[in-house]
Amino acid sequence: MKDISCKLLVIGAGPGGYVCAIRAGQLGLDTVIVDSGKPGGTCLNVGCIPSKALIHAAEEYDRIAHLANGRNPLGIGVTKPEIDLSQTVAWKDGIVGRLNSGVSGLLKKAKVKTVQGHARFRDGKTVEVETETGLQIIRAENVVIATGSTPVELPNLPFGGPVISSTEALSLTTVPERLVVVGGGYIGLELGTAFAKLGATVTVVEAQGRILPQYDAELTRPVAKRLQALGIAVVTGAKAKGLAKAGGSLLVEAEDGSEKALETDKILVTVGRRPVTQGWGLDELVLDMDGPFIRIDERCQTSMRGIYAIGDVTGEPMLAHRAMAQGEMTAEIVAGHRRVWDKRSIPAVCFTDPEIVTVGLAPDEARRTGVDIEIGQFPFSANGRAMTKMGEDGFVRVVARADNHLVLGIQGVGQGISELAAVFSLAIEMGARLEDIGGTIHAHPTQGEAFQEAALKALGMELHI
Repeated sequence: MKDISCKLLVIGAGPGGYVCAIRAGQLGLDTVIVDSGKPGGTCLNVGCIPSKALIHAAEEYDRIAHLANGRNPLGIGVTKPEIDLSQTVAWKDGIVGRLNSGVSGLLKKAKVKTVQGHARFRDGKTVEVETETGLQIIRAENVVIATGSTPVELPNLPFGGPVISSTEALSLTTVPERLVVVGGGYIGLELGTAFAKLGATVTVVEAQGRILPQYDAELTRPVAKRLQALGIAVVTGAKAKGLAKAGGSLLVEAEDGSEKALETDKILVTVGRRPVTQGWGLDELVLDMDGPFIRIDERCQTSMRGIYAIGDVTGEPMLAHRAMAQGEMTAEIVAGHRRVWDKRSIPAVCFTDPEIVTVGLAPDEARRTGVDIEIGQFPFSANGRAMTKMGEDGFVRVVARADNHLVLGIQGVGQGISELAAVFSLAIEMGARLEDIGGTIHAHPTQGEAFQEAALKALGMELHI
């Protein structure tokens, strides 16, 4: 098989890798991308997209189920719904397939050469790829490592049998009667909530003292309230010890050392993700590491000249849109453009019920910078559009400097609030001040008005509260 030489080699066709390759191709760089799986990586194939499809299906089912109970305030009556999860999964797989084809088409349009197979470094400029037709050697002037991450496996709960990761959870063809979710972070709660809405009896086991510990308690309170309403049992301050010898139960140890067995059909382990740094020849390189992650600078450059790294393999936050932004920037750097990485306005969205959005600094983080701050918060219970959607639980919060009113952070929790993530990010990216947000005419009636009202509250000029 003839060797390939190129200007840029991208290892990994996830969100960061394929965006990097497409942008490089658009800039006229001779680009090759390598991945052993389908384009789109974890996010498109077994993560972001399929999980949101399942969440939407669960929301629709739950909505109809509530209409069928005869106690809904809308005056709508329907017969009891049924769910065929195998059909739901087929619909989800159809969406994934269409997006796979779309990414492949975009790579082709940008004149990027795709090589399917497992890549491994021989040295800093040479990679060998095990393909179906033999060993392919690729020599590149520049290499981007975009190998992503994989679910963390607990030693006492290895994946297999009743113990599943998010990947297997998204391919179940029947709803388990009983589901225990180990890990009360965003992945566990997103999927646990979805299966509870589909009819499963769900228990969440979290080692820390509360769910979603990466968010402040005020943001997570509406989520905890909704979990209770859905009948989801939450056990905090508890550790999963392993399967009971008789099977069918998960042993859980409480903070006081006592143990109890939780009967279950499936155990979904969602205790985090780890970077994929093994299996592609890391030992052939001399890369500085930051714990388990590859260390990079503000240009995504590693400690070896001509080798860049982007996305989950470089650390938190492990978000697809972070990887995409890094990939686009890195392609432009290789093309000779002057770019640096600015992470101030990376939004994070938790697709729980209700949803959570955070951008920039939370109040406690802002205070730690040493500046005086102003905080404005507006509840959806005072927002007309939220009321008409029966989504009054939640709020929008704006954090700004007290001296010049520069917005430092924006947080919110509420039904459908993920769609406000872009405007929150734009405000911080553009250096908005409270007066800019408060003086912008927001359409009425919309949930976005809560953003304006929160800014006005911080200015002491609130109108509707």
